[in-house]
Amino acid sequence: MADFYEILGVPRDADADTIKRAYRRLAMEHHPDRNQGSSEAEEQFKKTTRAYDVLRDPEKRASYDRFGERGVGGGGGTHGGFDFSDALEIFMRDFGGFGGFEGGRQSRGAREAGSNIRVRLSLTLAEVASGVTKTIRVSVLETCGSCAGSGAAPGSAPVTCSTCSGSGQERIAQRSVFGQFVSVMPCRRCAGEGRVIEQPCVTCRGDGRVRREKNVDVDVPAGVGSDNYLTMRGSGNVGPRGGPAGDLLVLFEVEEDSRFTRDGANLLHDLAISFGQAALGDRVEVPTVDGVATVTVPSGIQSGTVLRLRGHGLPQLDGRGRGDQMIRVHVWTPERLSSEQEKVMIRLRELEDAPPVPSESRERKGFWSRVKEALT
Repeated sequence: MADFYEILGVPRDADADTIKRAYRRLAMEHHPDRNQGSSEAEEQFKKTTRAYDVLRDPEKRASYDRFGERGVGGGGGTHGGFDFSDALEIFMRDFGGFGGFEGGRQSRGAREAGSNIRVRLSLTLAEVASGVTKTIRVSVLETCGSCAGSGAAPGSAPVTCSTCSGSGQERIAQRSVFGQFVSVMPCRRCAGEGRVIEQPCVTCRGDGRVRREKNVDVDVPAGVGSDNYLTMRGSGNVGPRGGPAGDLLVLFEVEEDSRFTRDGANLLHDLAISFGQAALGDRVEVPTVDGVATVTVPSGIQSGTVLRLRGHGLPQLDGRGRGDQMIRVHVWTPERLSSEQEKVMIRLRELEDAPPVPSESRERKGFWSRVKEALT
């Protein structure tokens, strides 16, 4: 699996400016237009841009640092569906103009990319534990069948823009006391496409797209949380008149489960036991995310003690095993006693020892501190 920090040649604590400078140097070095269209250079350009796109974004970077490529929509490959047009778009977006590569492949007759679609997918804790494939229904803009996405009426075709002669660019020269400046901008008549439609398709009105409902299967990996999302490349809206499709971003929402409190891959369950069970010990069944398990309650256990069931938590998102289930014990005091129980309790009170004075340091420790003690 690729290491994005290693690809850019920056330390893991590098700031945003360092990351940007490192990427720009590598991108300029590996851009295919500077390497006679070399496929090897194109692959390196994609790789460095993918790494930069993740590390420049604080949220993506945090998710990558925690979960690796799976945390940022990567499918285990080098680029996770990231293609050359994605890389060029990012490079041109962040470094302006044509990045020093006038007349590059993206600048002529560029097609506008489709927009991304965001959907929320609700998951139960059991689905998170096992991983699941769920089918969702989304409304998307797809290629118009009447004009095959061209936007032109059947029997006609887009024509070359007379303003820019099909280049998609206009050059505007301006003179000043410092000399002549030439700025390059998308053609105002064809919006940078290099073509114009004289007879629009009546179905899509020249847009090349129509809206439809479709079903999408989403493979949800085990161990995800509500702070994770999945990027499905090319499953969003297609661009107008043959433009590339955007992405489908699936945002996960894990439903609350009243039996558990979640802390990453670990789960916490509160267990109430009677005074007799606490004093004598017992074996009791507790719910787990996969079913039930039996836990041994040692004799003399104190209220607030945390027991551990190894491997009964949730899977780690990076595939490195499972978390544990913590059992927090509460000694239950009955609110009402039968006459026989009251007699027994009175006799017990006469025989029992006085409780010890609680340790001050123990009282000051928070619950999760005690959980960490149990884990170690």
